Amino acid sequence: MADLEDSVAIPEFSCLLQMDPYLKAYEKDFKRRYELLQKQLFQLEEAEGGFDQFTRSYNTFGVHRLPDNRLFFKEWAPAAEALFLTGDFNGWDKFAHPYTKKEFGKWELILPPKHDKSPAVDHNTKLKVVVHTKEGERLYRISPWAKYVTREEKSVIYDWVHWDPPQPYIQIHPRPKKPTSLRIYEAHVGIASPEGKIASYTNFTNNVLPRIKDLGYNCIQLMAIMEHAYYASFGYQITSFFAASSRYGTPEELKQLLDAAHSMGIVVLLDVVHSHASKNTEDGLNAFDGSDSCFFHSPPRGEHKLWDSRLFNYSSWEVLRFLLSNLRWWMEEYRFDGFRFDGITSMLYHHHGIGSGFSGDYSEYFGLQVDEDSLVYLMLANHILHTLYPDCITVAEDVSGMPALCRGVEEGGLGFDYRLAMAIPDKWIQILKELKDEDWDMGNIVHTLTNRRYGEKCIAYAESHDQALVGDKSLAFWLMDKEMYTNMSSTSPLTPIIDRGLQLHKMIRLLTHALGGEGYLNFIGNEFGHPEWLDFPREGNNQSYHYARRQFNLVAMDHLRYCQLYAFDRDMNRTEDKYGWLAAAPAFISATHQEDKVIVFDRANVLFIFNFHPSKSFQGYRVAVEVPGKYPFSSHLSCHFRCWFCFFYGISIQ
Repeated sequence: MADLEDSVAIPEFSCLLQMDPYLKAYEKDFKRRYELLQKQLFQLEEAEGGFDQFTRSYNTFGVHRLPDNRLFFKEWAPAAEALFLTGDFNGWDKFAHPYTKKEFGKWELILPPKHDKSPAVDHNTKLKVVVHTKEGERLYRISPWAKYVTREEKSVIYDWVHWDPPQPYIQIHPRPKKPTSLRIYEAHVGIASPEGKIASYTNFTNNVLPRIKDLGYNCIQLMAIMEHAYYASFGYQITSFFAASSRYGTPEELKQLLDAAHSMGIVVLLDVVHSHASKNTEDGLNAFDGSDSCFFHSPPRGEHKLWDSRLFNYSSWEVLRFLLSNLRWWMEEYRFDGFRFDGITSMLYHHHGIGSGFSGDYSEYFGLQVDEDSLVYLMLANHILHTLYPDCITVAEDVSGMPALCRGVEEGGLGFDYRLAMAIPDKWIQILKELKDEDWDMGNIVHTLTNRRYGEKCIAYAESHDQALVGDKSLAFWLMDKEMYTNMSSTSPLTPIIDRGLQLHKMIRLLTHALGGEGYLNFIGNEFGHPEWLDFPREGNNQSYHYARRQFNLVAMDHLRYCQLYAFDRDMNRTEDKYGWLAAAPAFISATHQEDKVIVFDRANVLFIFNFHPSKSFQGYRVAVEVPGKYPFSSHLSCHFRCWFCFFYGISIQ
């Protein structure tokens, strides 16, 4: 191992320094991180034969049917005194089927087939792991590797259900190629219907996928797929990491959804939560073996005080096995095309971002406050994913601005493809909450939209899913508020508030799309200015589904103005597909005129002119361009309201 450490050098660190010479002062930090990564890879090779086998551990842990129909069970429970398997198959006998203790806290059990040679546990029947602790407690647990869990209507606790269908769904469509311009439709299956209920995978396949295709999005980011006992957690309090949420349907129906998306040329990302886990014990990972650690650090390090959840021990070999295999499982079993990693800021720092403003000073990103165990886990995850799946897309949700987050591991970076430009939606909400139209600061808007690390790709978005939650409002509701209930019909006169709201909704989204990043994201329903807010059923609203739905029916009514916003969003994406500004170099900004409230820039040989002035129109307005030529006007992407407008021109070089 000493020889390895002496020889480690970051292969392409010079490329990173060319982009940002100021990082030279932190070369030791980068080298230490890279050495830790190489040490992990070396140990994986020595102990497990490489990461390929290691990340397929879902083939041995949990339950598996062998070719002769024997069932093989395996768990990791280092603090347990004994393990037993119980379930429908043995009449819930708590002692009839003990696991055998193996090395390193592992336990194994083999069940021979029945007399008719069929497996001892039938498909779609319930199981439990019975854990006996050293203190004499008897605990009933779900396997951490459970592939399917369900909850009966009157029950609070989820049950482990053996999923081994006689005719599994076989996906036939190949994965689409990685898009050069990433246009993401962020979606939640459960709310993807106008009806007041939990919508299904099948509903999404039949009714929502065609809509996403029509709108011109080439990527879907699916939220709340990993099983979570509490629906109102928005899918961020995971209880079963390998199980696709059963509240929307079966695993086979989710596979069908992805297959259908692939047939349309749409890639699908999973919103993966490896930053923390639910505190649930009976149907979660917490205290699986009766200890306060197992998959997590012991308290206080292993608890997130704000999220009331458990924090993984990324230095543990078996935790690495579990999490890396989890990523591989979703890629292999369901054929996702990548991941949006949630809560990266919490992972990167021991302080979890709590009480940290992140001024941008480089000292904030290095040193003892950085949790290098989790940082190296992210490097390892990205390295493995991109090695095994070259077209895999990984997106980081990080608010801190960690340098090299989206540079390759071979440069010393963390290896993500994109980061979310989280300051942009915050800026738009702040403007709409706090400023009159005449007080909008053009320079500040442009700075926010362009303030990103050179060479690290960003996903821009005008509003986030959090801003749609109860207690806040979507952009459309901030702009038009209660008039959306009464004045969105084209059969009634166009009021100043609705007129202004419609045009600013378009302008904000196009400006964000064109200037804010190398990818664009929209949350389901916001493309047509979804009214009201999002609120999941809970005690505080009498378990109502009224606000936990998306009213797509509003777009279908031609007399309502929602269809205008929908059409603009569709044309915006289709126009980007034609010119490719998201894949182009950053924009050349020729004007941010504060008095005129005008922003002018060109990108990908496209000229954009925005006039945000509340009372002035301009004729014969002279603007500079980066490339000389003739710019024909494209009227279908213009917005008109008195003097609000955005114009779009495609270049034709003479």
